[in-house]
Amino acid sequence: MQAYFMPYIGYFQLINAVDEFVIYDNIQYTKKGWINRNRILQGEREQYITLPLKKASDFLNIGERFLSEAFDRNKLVRQIRTAYHKAPYYAEVSEWLQSIICFEENNLFTYIYHSVKEVCRYLDITTPILISSQLSYDEALRGQDKVIAICRERQCDRYINAIGGMKLYQTAAFQKEKMELLFLKSWLREYPQYKNEFIPALSIIDVMMFNSRERIKQMLQEYDLIEENGYENETTEES
Repeated sequence: MQAYFMPYIGYFQLINAVDEFVIYDNIQYTKKGWINRNRILQGEREQYITLPLKKASDFLNIGERFLSEAFDRNKLVRQIRTAYHKAPYYAEVSEWLQSIICFEENNLFTYIYHSVKEVCRYLDITTPILISSQLSYDEALRGQDKVIAICRERQCDRYINAIGGMKLYQTAAFQKEKMELLFLKSWLREYPQYKNEFIPALSIIDVMMFNSRERIKQMLQEYDLIEENGYENETTEES
């Protein structure tokens, strides 16, 4: 998977579900995606939070991009404080979250990688997270071929992607390599967001502000694994 800044819970469900998780640093940065931004609850609406970047070529990889020198980490901390200071678990996570946001690193990938690792540590997710550029495969490959090459290098027999990747991969290509292809579909259960109408799939920050650590650990198990044809291969918990 690409490196995303404080992504939604489905990202961490995926990390928790696998034996190894490979995070890309040698893949091209894409604008208007989720690499350096996400959504939180601001009042009754969703609001983007963004990591500003230095101007650079659009063809650089994530690992070659850097945060802007104008990035005001404390301003982002204040924005989150304003949004969530009345949330039930704000006091429990605010200092920890501030340490993530104020991490003194300007490389985009390293900054995000650190945040992902810290969230996993908080939630007791112990899955090894491997960095793609440190693996041995042909980095000139793209898309599905690149994924299969990484899977082959890791000698795996099952590849799981997020549900949004269902249109990107073909079962036959993985079967040819004697690998099973599955997609993780998060249940995204509702939880109280003050007295607002529930907005799903916000940043993990939102989940942590409104749910106990133990409840979030339960939520990590709430998903289905689906084959390309839509068949539910297995369900982790009874509906």
